[in-house]
Amino acid sequence: MENNQNNNSSADLKRPMLTEMFVDRESTENAYNTLHERGYAKGDINLIMSDNTRKKHYADADDDSEFGTKAAESAGTGSAIGGTIGAVIGFIAAIGTSVIITGLGVIIAGPLAAGLAGAGAVGIAGGLIGALVGSGIPEDHAKIYESGIKYGHVVMGVRPHNDEVATYLEDNWKSNRGKEVYR
Repeated sequence: MENNQNNNSSADLKRPMLTEMFVDRESTENAYNTLHERGYAKGDINLIMSDNTRKKHYADADDDSEFGTKAAESAGTGSAIGGTIGAVIGFIAAIGTSVIITGLGVIIAGPLAAGLAGAGAVGIAGGLIGALVGSGIPEDHAKIYESGIKYGHVVMGVRPHNDEVATYLEDNWKSNRGKEVYR
């Protein structure tokens, strides 16, 4: 499989974000691992979930696997975490930028969070829908994502390097039970 190394150019930043919603931990982990295998770094990937979902499905402080131990040790340090099981846990624990939208209990990690924090947009009226629309997702799709997040789903997004990669990721994510793709 071709490995598209992370070479975020200004052209990548102008590309629309590919987003999809995942209904369970396994599908989210598989989609995240696909991004990692294709050369995307943690700092390229956006994850949005409710704090309740994080606590219920991704806390794993008692995960006795090697990866779970590393994730617990690295929480809040921003150090690199490897492994294939529990990758989303590691992402949440290790990502340098994440925000919580106050009053909604929503966690946003990745470049979208950095943009929101930098713009002081965390407390803006409109909450999650406003954040999603601000990232380029149409309002009707943002409302679908907001509803799914409230029901425990996870939204993942990335700016694909090119159309071929976008098509590959979309197909892969759909095969991993992803729904409500936006491209």
